[in-house]
Amino acid sequence: MRSSWKGAISFGLVTVPVALAPAVEEHTIPLHQVHAKDGGRVRMRRVCELEEREIPYSEIAKGYDTDDEQTVVLTNDDLADLPLPTKKVIDVLAFVDESQIDPVYFAKPYYVAPDKAGAKQYALLRDAMAGSGQVAVTKITLSTRESPAVLRVHDDVLVLQLMVWPDEVRPVAGIAPEAATVRPQELAMAKSLIETLSADFPDLADDLHDDYQAALQNLVEAKLEGAAPPHEAPSRAAKDNVIDLMAVLERSVEAAQGSRARKRGSAETAPPAKKAAAKTPGRKAAADEPAAPEAEAEAAPASRAPAKKAAKKAPAKKTAAAKTRRRAS
Repeated sequence: MRSSWKGAISFGLVTVPVALAPAVEEHTIPLHQVHAKDGGRVRMRRVCELEEREIPYSEIAKGYDTDDEQTVVLTNDDLADLPLPTKKVIDVLAFVDESQIDPVYFAKPYYVAPDKAGAKQYALLRDAMAGSGQVAVTKITLSTRESPAVLRVHDDVLVLQLMVWPDEVRPVAGIAPEAATVRPQELAMAKSLIETLSADFPDLADDLHDDYQAALQNLVEAKLEGAAPPHEAPSRAAKDNVIDLMAVLERSVEAAQGSRARKRGSAETAPPAKKAAAKTPGRKAAADEPAAPEAEAEAAPASRAPAKKAAKKAPAKKTAAAKTRRRAS
């Protein structure tokens, strides 16, 4: 796995040399911009407005516009020389309970791989954190941005989860719904629905699929074959705000219970039936346990047919024996 950052974790006077590698690999169908009329490729060109010519990427810098319409030019060297201690160091600020951090702060995760020279320090930090049940709040600079981050243990590996700054989280004012009265029976039914839909996330993760990418792939294939594109699936959103909430909750609970019962039934009945059929040969099964009436009715003609053939063959054997005796005499 290719590393995207090399440095060290610093907690107290202990230094752990490490490297970071992205923990997430997105699977998306690559698309690019084209002219809808003729399919011609559309490309972005970097043009200097003062010289009215296209310039190479190596001549591009960052600019900051002041209130008095001046532009401050910042080169890559200027940005690289910023005096930041977190450019090569993951600075541990404190250890806290992870439950105290709202997931709204979490951003991109990175795997933290130990350097060979720091394997023991890495294991020490990992095991100590796993035993304490806490995570480390840190700061790190990646590219041109410093970010807070959480260092935690995941599958015996340290993971650095980037975070947003607290003042970057927008307030919820104007987003929360207006005050509404919820009846006790509606609340009880909603809790029952939540309980019915409860599951373990590792089991649920196996059933999570990106339907958008699948639909996009089907659309591309339909276009290639000249077929009609797939139609949009019907929306599950409510068409009317005036609904009987209690009735909807009751139907939701019934549907969830039925779906769960079907899944449980298929999981419990199908595999044992296949195993039994694979393990028991026909005649041994008939001897060990009684057959069902339908099975007996179907098996009866097959069992009588060999008997008739045996009866026809028996006289032939007897005649052959008699001929042998006559010749001998």
